[in-house]
Amino acid sequence: MTWTFTSDLASYQAAAGPAVAAEPVTNTLLLSVADALARRGPQAFGPGPAPFFGWWTGADGSVAGGVVCTPPFPLTLGALPPEAVRALGAALGTEPLLSGVGAVNARRPEAELLAGAWGRPWETAEETRLYRLDGLLTPDPAPQGRARRASPADLPLLLEWTLAFKREARVRGAASEAALRDRLSYGGLLLWEHAGAPVSLAGFTRPIGSASRVGPVYTPPGRRGRGFAAGVTYAVSRAARAGGAREVLLFTDLANPTSNGVYRRLGYTPVEDRIEVAAVG
Repeated sequence: MTWTFTSDLASYQAAAGPAVAAEPVTNTLLLSVADALARRGPQAFGPGPAPFFGWWTGADGSVAGGVVCTPPFPLTLGALPPEAVRALGAALGTEPLLSGVGAVNARRPEAELLAGAWGRPWETAEETRLYRLDGLLTPDPAPQGRARRASPADLPLLLEWTLAFKREARVRGAASEAALRDRLSYGGLLLWEHAGAPVSLAGFTRPIGSASRVGPVYTPPGRRGRGFAAGVTYAVSRAARAGGAREVLLFTDLANPTSNGVYRRLGYTPVEDRIEVAAVG
């Protein structure tokens, strides 16, 4: 039983790809990160140290899961057996590729298990909840306006709103025109319009391993409280399904009860909680 770490995406995909794709809901972050790196290169998430990857080989010789990291983002764990998590915690202090890791994103039980094996003081930096679409429900009351697909002409607005979303949600990384153009290429960004002007934004990832993830969802502060976010989330959820996703997913910040309530009323149901644990000192 052992971990293998590499900076080579192709090696990771060849070794861990089938195991990761077999659990597309829990592994949605690993799948979308690897897809973005394959499409846009190692700087897909911004300049900095090269991304790296790892996979766990069990006693029977089969790969049972993986991890990805695109610094400065946390090391992200997918579905893993407990023995793999404990071994990963020990490797955080010995494996050269992991030497710069200061935070880990994982399902709550695995995050707490890893933190206990890490050997460093740590704290909870963020708590999120993964939802999956059960049966899509029409917003009630229905917001005024309509959805439309964003186009290249909307890029300045998309950049502005994506940056505002990242600042407000404390998401690492800059807004990327390349990432937005990639979304536009498959119709993955929708705007909600009211009175002839855009008032809300939502996007979705390409279906990967049968699953697509909604995000970001952003409404400027002056436009909030009128149901526009619910309207555009409903429209983008339909678009993701129409694009081939059997599973439509999204993450919410557990500290934001408003967004959690909106998604539940649209037919999203909780799957699991994830936490980010960060080293202290």
